[in-house]
Amino acid sequence: VQLQASGGGSVQAGGSLRLSCEASGTILSVGAMSWHRQAPGEARELVATISSFDITNYADSVKGRFTISRDNSKKMVYLQMTSLKPEDTAVYYCKADSLITFRMTYRDIWGRGTQVTVSS
Repeated sequence: VQLQASGGGSVQAGGSLRLSCEASGTILSVGAMSWHRQAPGEARELVATISSFDITNYADSVKGRFTISRDNSKKMVYLQMTSLKPEDTAVYYCKADSLITFRMTYRDIWGRGTQVTVSS
């Protein structure tokens, strides 16, 4: 099982991007999911979370600009980013708290990052 993030790119300030993250493998269900980001020289930080019941939370720095959503049937989570700022530049990672298969439950699974660059 693995997570694969996509949708990163380069945009100008004020622009928008939509990140996607797909959980692949024979997965029965996915627990809470989240997006994190890490800028050069900075610690990784939590951007947004969404529970199995679609309860969402956001970092103060992205509230009102970013929207996290999920599609359980497709085992995917999305991050719609609008009004992007240069300080949003970072590598973005998706994470699943749990991925349940017939054989076992995988916990704290990270996807590979996708680069987001916002120019002023």
